[in-house]
Amino acid sequence: MKIKILDYSTGKSYFCGEFSHLLNKMQPLAERMRPKSLEDYVGQQHLIGDGAVLRRMIDSGKISSFILWGPPGVGKTTLAGIIAEQLRLPFFTLSAISSGVKDIREVLEKAKHSRGFDTQAPILFIDEIHRFSKSQQDSLLSAVERGVVTLIGATTENPSFEVITPLLSRCQVYVLKPLENEDLLRLAEKAISTDYELKQRNVVLKETNALLRFSGGDARKMLNIIDLVCNAEQDKETVELTDDLITIRLQQNPSAYDKNGELHYDIISAFIKSIRGSDPDAAIYWLGRMVAGGEDPKFIARRLVISAAEDIGLANPNALLLANAAFDAIQKIGWPEGRIVLAEATIYLATSPKSNSAYKAIGAALDMVQKTGDLPVPLNIRNAPTKLMEQMGYGAEYRYPHDYPGHFYAQQYMPDAISGVQLWNGGDSAAEAKMQEQMKRLWGEFKKY
Repeated sequence: MKIKILDYSTGKSYFCGEFSHLLNKMQPLAERMRPKSLEDYVGQQHLIGDGAVLRRMIDSGKISSFILWGPPGVGKTTLAGIIAEQLRLPFFTLSAISSGVKDIREVLEKAKHSRGFDTQAPILFIDEIHRFSKSQQDSLLSAVERGVVTLIGATTENPSFEVITPLLSRCQVYVLKPLENEDLLRLAEKAISTDYELKQRNVVLKETNALLRFSGGDARKMLNIIDLVCNAEQDKETVELTDDLITIRLQQNPSAYDKNGELHYDIISAFIKSIRGSDPDAAIYWLGRMVAGGEDPKFIARRLVISAAEDIGLANPNALLLANAAFDAIQKIGWPEGRIVLAEATIYLATSPKSNSAYKAIGAALDMVQKTGDLPVPLNIRNAPTKLMEQMGYGAEYRYPHDYPGHFYAQQYMPDAISGVQLWNGGDSAAEAKMQEQMKRLWGEFKKY
């Protein structure tokens, strides 16, 4: 017997099978294609491939708390759900955007009562955990520490900046990578060949360059593009996905600035390179694009701090102070006034003299450490807190520079094996030329400044 269902909104009747397909059609393609098992999961083989760290955890049946860090559309949420399903554990979710401390406590209480005898703790998945405030993150600490829940967090931002240290110390951080082109194409072919709606449309993937370029390693974005183009071609029996068609349809349906997608990375790159290239007009334009698109102001401010240290550096040390002050101001006043603070910092950095000598110096130092290993500290500059250390000569020949003319005394600070090596070379800015002259005057024959 066939059962019909009446849709009161349209007055149309559907058989049950037809109605399920109608509900399926209402979901975005990305949701319809969401993997249900590790076998269907695409990419991230460094985490879930044979012998990889998460695969071993899952196979053992026991997982510890961890945070998945990676760009959008690479499977963070999906992977958390698959793990819970595979281990048959209760699965609770919270969104950092809409959940407060009260919601967290309620979920933790439910999780506590859902745990079976002698079973692993339920999984609590928190999407966009970087958006949780300090108090919200603090409210999770005890439950994670006592094993009330196993926390899986997902973030597009560096957890070192956004997750409090006590919580971060209780979690491993696993980095998810943008999907490779081969992974994206495999997923596209699978969607075209298995999705009920696309099979009805007779979709053919004829060219792939534009699809891959606009997707930028984001599986969800790629599936949304296919969905958009197919929906725009409703009058055609066969939909041929070509580079020209995809480009035209995306230009006709421009999204606002996608702060989680490829454009996010392209525009911040253009912004930083405009500052580095001393073009304040271009820099302020790209800042305007980000502000208009709803970019996180803290993300912009962080990049300004990095640029001040990396690209302006010692040519104008005040740039780092101003960029850091802008970061502080943003957190105090927020939007919309914060855009003026960012504009001031952007123009100041773009018009400042440039130097990357500090950036190159730390790179050279790290390279030297890699090559030479842990060289011993010279005896004269070792600390001597005990009598035995004094007797062994620790600090015995150290000269206190302030006791000498010009507050300087030429003595060895580098390990013996690399004594005399020069890692910092001043740039050609006026400020650094003065610094370099000072070093030449002080060190003379000891160093070649």
